[in-house]
Amino acid sequence: MSGAPIVRVAAKGEGATADGRYVALSAPGDVLEDDGTLTWGPNHVEPPCRHFPACGGCQLQHLSEDALRDYVGDRVLGAARGQGLDPGVAEPTHLSPPRTRRRATLHGQAIGRRVVLGFREGGSHKTVDMRECHVIAPEILALVAPLRALLESWQDRKLAVDVEMTLADQGVALGLFGLAAENLTQTEALLDFARTHGLARLTLDTGYGPETTWEPDPATVTLGGTAVSLPPGAFLQATADGEAALVEAAKGWLAGAATVADLFAGLGTFAFALAGPGTKVLAVEAARDAHLACQAAARTKGRPVHALHRDLFRNPLRAEELKRFAAVLLDPPRAGAREQVAQIAASTVGWLVYISCNPASWARDAATLVAAGYRLAGLKAVGQFRWSTHVELASLFVREG
Repeated sequence: MSGAPIVRVAAKGEGATADGRYVALSAPGDVLEDDGTLTWGPNHVEPPCRHFPACGGCQLQHLSEDALRDYVGDRVLGAARGQGLDPGVAEPTHLSPPRTRRRATLHGQAIGRRVVLGFREGGSHKTVDMRECHVIAPEILALVAPLRALLESWQDRKLAVDVEMTLADQGVALGLFGLAAENLTQTEALLDFARTHGLARLTLDTGYGPETTWEPDPATVTLGGTAVSLPPGAFLQATADGEAALVEAAKGWLAGAATVADLFAGLGTFAFALAGPGTKVLAVEAARDAHLACQAAARTKGRPVHALHRDLFRNPLRAEELKRFAAVLLDPPRAGAREQVAQIAASTVGWLVYISCNPASWARDAATLVAAGYRLAGLKAVGQFRWSTHVELASLFVREG
């Protein structure tokens, strides 16, 4: 047989042969021919979007559904095995469907008299002028064309704007960074845009923090059945169904735990889902706006969640503090939580659910926990960023003995 089969997809999205050659835009089952051409196999499909592969929002649209699911699961399993951890039988991998991403950051830039608006090209500052998108929610995509027209009305040939859009309970919360309304005409244009398109909120940030221009009702997001205020720029899981997959895994693993410490709690995504009859939750978060939103929602709705404002990187919950809790839920940023994990490893906490958006930093922390006497007892891969190399996971660690 001539040529070399593609046997897997590497972490950055390239296909790899058994002898270590990497081929961009290839899928398992493709064949790298001797002349350097690629023959498609059964896992290679026609990408649905005209902007692929230039647009940096997606790297894997050429993969079949099965190949994409295998990629997400293998990223997580590979990270565990790379640290010598035995993941046992992993939970089924969850993939978010197309057109479900509820938050996105786009970039707008003037090119002559027109404005291009979309995601950056991969590894470039050049913006792809978005005309379609198969990952973001329809409510967000519907704003792209009218927003492009609004920005063009500024007639600013130096215009450069970052656009943050998040789907709140009341509609899309839109944040514009680098755009100023310098006269009455521009202010009225912004208000007309917000009114016409039913925005939940419109904020402008010219370098001094977001200032609200339009917000008919307080923007909220519902977490664990509780409406929580949504501050500008607050972290939210990328898709509602991906959030549900992570939450359901955590709830299943921690069922019956009377006291839970939710560390890096954010707005309370997991805290409100876990809290209820028989379960009290301490939600610890460093970002002040997110902490206050979680605290206010818990008090207003009478939920058994106590919010604590604390920087867990500089001041992690110590082992002696953790002994008050039956379980811990940990959901740190991409860098992981080395200092906090060290304190958990030294504690007597029986159950730990570790949520991560970076398999590499998770595996490093997981090795620390296992060395301290924990067992990796559950693992679930979640692909919220569909067709992207960005992978998330939920895991359960149980202290032995």
